[in-house]
Amino acid sequence: MPPKQPHPALAQKRPFLVLSIVAALSYYYLQATNLPELYLIPIKGFGVGFLAIYAYLRHQSGDSHRLALAMAVAACADMAIEFDLRVGAAVFFVFHMLAVSVFMRHSRGKLHGADQWAFLAILILPPVIGYFLPYDRNMAWAVAIYAVALSLMAASAWMSDFPRMRVAAGALLFVVSDLLIFARLGPLSGSEVPEYLVWPIYYLGQFLITVGVVTTLRKRNPELRVAWRRED
Repeated sequence: MPPKQPHPALAQKRPFLVLSIVAALSYYYLQATNLPELYLIPIKGFGVGFLAIYAYLRHQSGDSHRLALAMAVAACADMAIEFDLRVGAAVFFVFHMLAVSVFMRHSRGKLHGADQWAFLAILILPPVIGYFLPYDRNMAWAVAIYAVALSLMAASAWMSDFPRMRVAAGALLFVVSDLLIFARLGPLSGSEVPEYLVWPIYYLGQFLITVGVVTTLRKRNPELRVAWRRED
């Protein structure tokens, strides 16, 4: 009986996931240093940018490539938001619409009972909460309108047949991270809580969405898998 081959390391099987994690952690910890923003901003973009490359290369389906495009847009938004919150929100709006297009192509159909109530809560609560968070009431409607796109993304993830413990959970983490950003305009103004929590919650959400979608597509359409040097 031939000896069992050692299981390939994560870096060999999914190198861009490893690079994504390294970039995300680097950005989080380097924020506390004196590194100029000129260098910090692209490092931030690499976090989700490498997720986009992973999605594009890991499965040769239209949905995986559409997700890759969404993540590439999100990476641009991550960098744009460092210059202007409104510009970043506008780019994230595009991400949300692209993500909705992926999730709705895999809808699980009509929801019932608790699933339906959860869907309605995810759809309605973020815009309502977002509207009441800013102290500057002139910004309330702008936040609420953006939050509609945010809630559509999360609700469509919940309604999709992708695994909820990954994809829907990731979308909900995205909602939480954005609500924390909105809270900076109101009750958490001057607080360090968003500074510590927004990035890790957001990144974990995007990581779960990407891995959840791509892993599911690979299982459903194995003929479109892309092998690395040593495939699992």
